[in-house]
Amino acid sequence: MNPTPGNQQEMNPRTPFKVIQKRTGWRALNFGELVAYRDLFFFLVSRDVKVIYKQTILGFAWAIIRPVFSMIVFSIVFGRLAKVPSDGIPYPIFSYAALVPWTYFQTSITASTSSMIANSNLISKVYFPRIIVPLAPVAAGLVDFFIALSIVGVLMLWYGIVPTGALIALPLMVLIMILTAAGIGLWFSVLAIQYRDVRFAMQFVAQLLMYAAPVVWPASLIPDKYRLLYGLYPMAGVIEGFRSALLGHNPMPWNLIGMGSVTAILLFITGAFYFRRMERTLADVA
Repeated sequence: MNPTPGNQQEMNPRTPFKVIQKRTGWRALNFGELVAYRDLFFFLVSRDVKVIYKQTILGFAWAIIRPVFSMIVFSIVFGRLAKVPSDGIPYPIFSYAALVPWTYFQTSITASTSSMIANSNLISKVYFPRIIVPLAPVAAGLVDFFIALSIVGVLMLWYGIVPTGALIALPLMVLIMILTAAGIGLWFSVLAIQYRDVRFAMQFVAQLLMYAAPVVWPASLIPDKYRLLYGLYPMAGVIEGFRSALLGHNPMPWNLIGMGSVTAILLFITGAFYFRRMERTLADVA
């Protein structure tokens, strides 16, 4: 049987074609695809910021109110009543310098964990890199973070604390903080869409993680032989690094920061690979 002219054109080796195959196993991030969908990412980040403050009276002031009121409560309960040591730093600014990164971390991992469920209608209808969804709340939380961080300058003026050269290490603390939040968000956003009670458990877990971090107490209470092990908890190095960079009362805890950096990078890389592995099934269970 002779091929028709139409078939001859289709069999022409010069005709461009694309083979679509199912991908299996572990897959790395497709950065080219993420760049192509960057507008969608910025839209989701902008939407998350607007949703938080839509129809609110105080607006962005809530980014300051939450850590400030927590600082007041902690200063009374832990600073005055429990007499928790603060390494010679006035307890209000000691706790606030820790609450700024911690509030960002807690809010980001909670929002990122629930993000896939909140966007289930979008996930099941159109294709786009799903990894954008849990990363958007992590980026959106930076708005509140930098607003709250500005109050540290006011407290430093109040207590007469002069910035030191250690301030240049602050961007590194921010990077570790973001990687940790993003890594945990990638892991638990997938688990939450498969097991819906994970998002409720995350709120409880976040509270436990706060007391495991040196928010209301200094890391100097940890014995030296356990400090490297404790440094595997990334937020320990981040919080102590924030205090050292902003307040300059203690040397930079590079041992905690170094161990925390390794954990943060591992969390992000493994979270990204796990998310990519499970990505093809998300639309079915959303």
